[in-house]
Amino acid sequence: MQLLSGLFLALLLTVSAGGSDLVAEELRGTGDLGVIIERATGSLQIVETTGGTSLARIEGLGDLSHASVVFSRDERFAFLFGRDGGLSKVDLLQKRLVKRIVQAGNSIGGAISDDGRLIAVSNYKPGGVNIFDAADLEQIVSIPASFGGNGARSKTVGLVDAPGRKFVFTLYDAGEIWLADCSKCVQGKGPKLTKLKDIGLQPYDALISGDGRYYIAGLFGEDGMTLVDLWMKKPHARRILDGYGRGKKPLPVYKMPHLEGWARAGDKFYLPAVGQHRVLIVEGKTFRQSGSIDVHGQPVFVMARPDGRQIWVNFAHPRNDRIQVIDVPTGRIVKELKPGAAVLHMEFTPRGEQVWISVRDENRVDVYNTRTFEKMTSLPAKKPSGIFFTWRAGRIGL
Repeated sequence: MQLLSGLFLALLLTVSAGGSDLVAEELRGTGDLGVIIERATGSLQIVETTGGTSLARIEGLGDLSHASVVFSRDERFAFLFGRDGGLSKVDLLQKRLVKRIVQAGNSIGGAISDDGRLIAVSNYKPGGVNIFDAADLEQIVSIPASFGGNGARSKTVGLVDAPGRKFVFTLYDAGEIWLADCSKCVQGKGPKLTKLKDIGLQPYDALISGDGRYYIAGLFGEDGMTLVDLWMKKPHARRILDGYGRGKKPLPVYKMPHLEGWARAGDKFYLPAVGQHRVLIVEGKTFRQSGSIDVHGQPVFVMARPDGRQIWVNFAHPRNDRIQVIDVPTGRIVKELKPGAAVLHMEFTPRGEQVWISVRDENRVDVYNTRTFEKMTSLPAKKPSGIFFTWRAGRIGL
């Protein structure tokens, strides 16, 4: 009996130890997770940046030809906005699709409120913004982007979150910026709206500064941008960078720049110039242009490494096979990389020691060391486009 009892105890300890190891292997944090959009197949990959590996592929996500992602505040869930109006919630830890709805005919992005409870989606068709409960994706309210008094509705773009459970977005067709205060939004009760009119011709995208103070809308219909100081008691729009293309012959625009990929390094902004092969340098206090940097092509993303020392730039078709790196202290291009055809997106790891780059037509994502510029690894991906890491969960406007 003593022998049998001893064997049973040993077996029990072995099973318990094995079970603990199994649990330890399954448990993980979310701080080094992210997703890669596979635009041609309506899928995304869940990846981890510590080892540079792919963990899972989630399929059945609809039209991802222009898709973006935000994360829950605990970094567990990714909310995916598809071009077909689809809104999807993906569990990064369980590696599964939680829920998917089609909330409009054509959408262009979204945002999550600062308290993590509301998801807002910006729509082209029908024009407006829909707001959902982040827990179950049940719709709370719809904001039609109506203008002009004749029932017309505008495409909405440049949707960002702002402090105080607020959202800010622009009306492309109306030339307006709307501020939506959702601090008291509940089922069926909409936000308090502040409408800023005549802000410029065809605002195509926008950004919000990391402190939540400045909202800047780019204008496609004219040279210039529009600035709103959200800290003011009665915010108003004012023009900045008027005529930045003066003296320059405009070029055909094959792809609009993405202002959410903006760069702030030190006390300066670095912004893409529409229809030009230039990056604009803008003073952070006065918002006056203080210079520009000639680059390889028309910039799409102009992104600062997290420490602000470098600016990484990719380009529109047909010059979209490379990336240029600008050294901020000197203002000079210090490196040019040629990953391959159709470099669409870049994403830095939280401290910026790596940058992940999607190379759509090569069906892969490359990972580079940002100090040595050496390629560390590559991951196969099906027509990859956007790359989004969970560190965005703690940042305003991302």
